[in-house]
Amino acid sequence: MVDGVMLIALLVATLRAGAPLILAGIGELVVERAGVLNLGVEGMMLVGAVVGFAATIGSGSPWLGLLAAMAAGAAMAGIFAALTLGLRANQVASGLALTIFGVGFSALFGAPYQSHPIPGLATVIFPDLAAAPPLVQQFLLLDPLVWLALAAPFAVQRFLMRSRAGLVLRAVGESAEVAHAFGYKVIRIRLAATLFGGAMAGLGGASLSLAYTPMWTENMVAGRGWIALALVVFSTWKPHFVTLGALLFGFVTIAGFQANAWGIPVAPNLLATLPYLATILVLVLISRDRLRLKLNAPAALGKPFHPSA
Repeated sequence: MVDGVMLIALLVATLRAGAPLILAGIGELVVERAGVLNLGVEGMMLVGAVVGFAATIGSGSPWLGLLAAMAAGAAMAGIFAALTLGLRANQVASGLALTIFGVGFSALFGAPYQSHPIPGLATVIFPDLAAAPPLVQQFLLLDPLVWLALAAPFAVQRFLMRSRAGLVLRAVGESAEVAHAFGYKVIRIRLAATLFGGAMAGLGGASLSLAYTPMWTENMVAGRGWIALALVVFSTWKPHFVTLGALLFGFVTIAGFQANAWGIPVAPNLLATLPYLATILVLVLISRDRLRLKLNAPAALGKPFHPSA
């Protein structure tokens, strides 16, 4: 029988499993709202994970590791921006190349750190757990990155819908030419959005290697970058739907791990694929309204722009 403590533990585990997807997905949402399609999320997450892990071991501080991961993700995004915004290279091809580069670089750079465990990101926000009730203690054990992931969608929603800068960013994503005609620096705005998306992807990768499973293993992102990309599209570019999709992925992941404990016989290979299959299936069902997707998609998404064009 499942009691209240087990349910809360399942919810907490779901939040922890979904946090990396929320961070990466929200970052990519901002990028796409600016009219840029960066398919390199998987590679940026991998580089963020390995650089953050290495920086944590080298400095002894997970906070410096998180900063290093964000810087590494932003640097990867900077390469993408130089190719697509500066040289007007194809965004789809450049994003795929970025992922391939990230997979190879992370494997090479992370070889010395393979399966080297670390203590992980401590729960420093609520250090005194003894005085709290058992149910509350489950939530207090959440690391700061989970709380940040839960706050990020609200902050981005407010930025996009209720700030002048967010309005300008959305205008650039709808028509770069019109925004340029009104005097806005389209390239600078898209560059800022791309770097932000890279930093968030790097942070999402670091949340895997420093908090969720505090160790580095090759290709530990395991397709989450592609799921984050799918969440952005099928959520019709709305932050709260990205969050719901990420939490769905996290729930199925944790439920799969708990299936055998609940007496449900599930093959290990099926457990590994179940979160991805369930998430994609639900997203496909949600996105059957093609008109809704078309109306909500940024009109200039993936279209190159140059002031002199």
